[in-house]
Amino acid sequence: MTGSTYIEFDKATSKAKKLIRTSENPNFGLLIICGINLGLRIDDLLHLTFEQLKKDEFIIVEGKTKKQRTLQVNDNIKEALRYFEEDLKYTKGGHPFTSQKGSVYSVQHVNRLIKKHFPKPMNVSSHSLRKSFGRRVWENNGKTDGALLYLSEIFSHSSPAITRKYLGIRAEEIKDIYLNL
Repeated sequence: MTGSTYIEFDKATSKAKKLIRTSENPNFGLLIICGINLGLRIDDLLHLTFEQLKKDEFIIVEGKTKKQRTLQVNDNIKEALRYFEEDLKYTKGGHPFTSQKGSVYSVQHVNRLIKKHFPKPMNVSSHSLRKSFGRRVWENNGKTDGALLYLSEIFSHSSPAITRKYLGIRAEEIKDIYLNL
């Protein structure tokens, strides 16, 4: 598989919770939690606000596709948000994914942080969070074609075959064929 790969959901969740709990980098921890639970492209993720995340459900217009999408804030995100309840940006509805200087993270900065916290041999980038979401949905739904159909719609892919390739599933299945001979 070329390009970035996914990060195991539980590994990403554990790392994010540690970053939040220890105050090492709570904003980046929240970004990981939101990335693997919402499945957004990084540009859309960086534009989210605390005002949106405090709701049970909110609507965005995706930057790349210009499609409207309704998102659910699940318990994983709500739990991570509890850390921020005393933060002025939280109460005012500001941007959660900011540096210590107060500017919203750039995609390049997120990529550096991801590579720092999920080092080699993993080939990871900001896109890995979206792929982790996809892998989790696929696995939680029995690795079925139906799950790929849902994901192709969520990801705005033209077919489940593209989603299968995007998530690295086809390459994994071919590898398993050889290993199981």
